[in-house]
Amino acid sequence: MTTFNRLVHALADGHGLLGSAAQQRRRTSRPAPPFTPTVALRPGELVMLDSTPLDVLVVLADGVTGPVELSIALDVATRSICAAVVRPVGTRSVDAAVLLAQMVTPMRMRAGWEAALAMSRSVIPYERLVSLDARMEGAAARPVIMPETVVVDQGRVFVSGSFIAACESLGVSVQPAPPANGPAKGHVERTFRTIGDRFSQYVAGYTGSDVTRRGTRVEDEACWTLAQVQDLLDEWVVADWQHRPHTALRHPLAPKLALSPNEMWAALVGATGYVPVSLSADDYIELMPVKRVAVNDYGIRFDYRTYDHKVLNPHRGYRSAAPDGRWEVHHNPYDPNQIWVRLPTGW
Repeated sequence: MTTFNRLVHALADGHGLLGSAAQQRRRTSRPAPPFTPTVALRPGELVMLDSTPLDVLVVLADGVTGPVELSIALDVATRSICAAVVRPVGTRSVDAAVLLAQMVTPMRMRAGWEAALAMSRSVIPYERLVSLDARMEGAAARPVIMPETVVVDQGRVFVSGSFIAACESLGVSVQPAPPANGPAKGHVERTFRTIGDRFSQYVAGYTGSDVTRRGTRVEDEACWTLAQVQDLLDEWVVADWQHRPHTALRHPLAPKLALSPNEMWAALVGATGYVPVSLSADDYIELMPVKRVAVNDYGIRFDYRTYDHKVLNPHRGYRSAAPDGRWEVHHNPYDPNQIWVRLPTGW
């Protein structure tokens, strides 16, 4: 019997039949050899977009504590997190389009951030970039990368018509990842694990990846709103991720030296150059989510917020030329300070 069991185990191990469920999934998702890792040699050549639950409970807009999802855009060549968005569970295609807009727009320094987080204080060639792209002035130390190709999963968020249209408007090629093929998005999956280890577990309301890694009554610890968690994540990306050496990033002339994403971007920009492909104001607005609303005497109201401006005076109480009589409004769901209304004279 002992010999029989040993032979059965040897046969099963050779065919990947033993091990935990996670180990078996990794075996089945790994492509048959020979295979080569995903390689990109210039910023924007390959950008991976994906979403995952964030192991943090937050206070949502209705005051109720609930789970959220994280969507990121990761540049393979530099491992830079070009955009990161925290949303209530159920990421939509419009949120994916906002990722594109954030990638090609410099991140502004926020009130309360340390001056050391500014691009002017980093290894990024700030003076040279400002001379090419005036938008860089006063920006935080996060690269601005125009994607050539984005790799997405088969989820309906990233293969929807609105997302494909947004990519076409920017001249971005969309490459769906093969189904059930984890290594095809290995870079972004490892990034999610690092975010969990270095960011999520230090945020109040951390739920852990399973019940053995969380405290009791976690919902009572959630004290951050969605906007506050987004601001904390943005600061962590600039302060930690972009400045931390990455073992997979090596300078071609000093291969024993591990570089940070910002250092790698600075090195590649020096070799490949930087051509600013800035969104015009109209291009940026068109990528934002759309609502159709009425213009009332008090202004425009949605999501329990009221927006008003004197430019609305000639249109208060009047119907638009659209069949439904409502006015087209675009808004950034992560910046409620302003909205854009399509009037006969423009935005």
